[in-house]
Amino acid sequence: MVRNTSGRPDVGVALAFVCLLLLGLMPIISNGRPAGWGALTFALWLSVWQLLFSLPLLIREWRSGEWGIFARASSRSDRNRTLAVTLFTGTLFGLSTWAYVLAFEMVGATSAAIALQAYPLFAAVLEALLLGRRKSLGEVGFMVLVVAALFHLATRGTMRLDGFTPWFAVALAVPALWSVAHVILRETLVTTPITPNQVTVSRLIVSTSVLLLLAIVIEGPDEVRRAGSVFEFQSFALMMGLAYYLELIVWFNAVRHIDVSIASSITVPAPAVTMVLAAILLGDSIDGAEVWALVVVIVGLFGLLRVGIAGRRPNIPQPQAQS
Repeated sequence: MVRNTSGRPDVGVALAFVCLLLLGLMPIISNGRPAGWGALTFALWLSVWQLLFSLPLLIREWRSGEWGIFARASSRSDRNRTLAVTLFTGTLFGLSTWAYVLAFEMVGATSAAIALQAYPLFAAVLEALLLGRRKSLGEVGFMVLVVAALFHLATRGTMRLDGFTPWFAVALAVPALWSVAHVILRETLVTTPITPNQVTVSRLIVSTSVLLLLAIVIEGPDEVRRAGSVFEFQSFALMMGLAYYLELIVWFNAVRHIDVSIASSITVPAPAVTMVLAAILLGDSIDGAEVWALVVVIVGLFGLLRVGIAGRRPNIPQPQAQS
């Protein structure tokens, strides 16, 4: 087996910035869906659309001979390990998709956005504990600076939450589930021939199956079928599914070049992007405090990139054959 170590940090950073824009758009689509529909049903149908969008690229890969983990040359151990990872992470992604939609609905954009900013910290801790990738004081410091600036931005300068509720815990569970799944999948991407789209398709099959089972049990099969026939609902599910799919493909390609904690740190300003898009699309206003908070975010972000990427370049090993 050959380990994929030919990462290009500049490519990874550029792709992570694309993810930032998509993540900033997704809450607007999610909260814009028609009223009266449950978060679980919406999570299910957007996952169905994600899966449909992922199939053409999979077929194209197979037609071009890029079988990845499905190639006959792949070892049985690689296949078994990938299957186990897919089942586990697919279940995590299914639950996180439901929690994502539910969090923005029940907690609101501000508090949910605050919760999502714990993502790079979760990822950094997991990389340190599971992979032995210790973070420098500079990296930790810039992470804290970015998170603090966005906390100030999201709370409109009050620096306090209205109160910790179980729904906020649900919102906080989203970055926790994401970070666990992404750290595991990143190692699969760089140690096996599986492609980013194959990762996406396989995890979507699992996560959609999990969500379908939950939706039938909790919200009922009639509700699931009814949602499939409502054009306005399906329009938002399609848009959300497309945005989410594109974000996934770009994300998995990004983390082939840079650590999950660095890529996720680039996406930290997603709530700020959401506010800017809301101002453009919905007419929301942006005050001076928000502008200053964005300046601090940008300073912290580029400081993190400089410290994090510069610190990793000397440690990239040369490709070598492994048994």
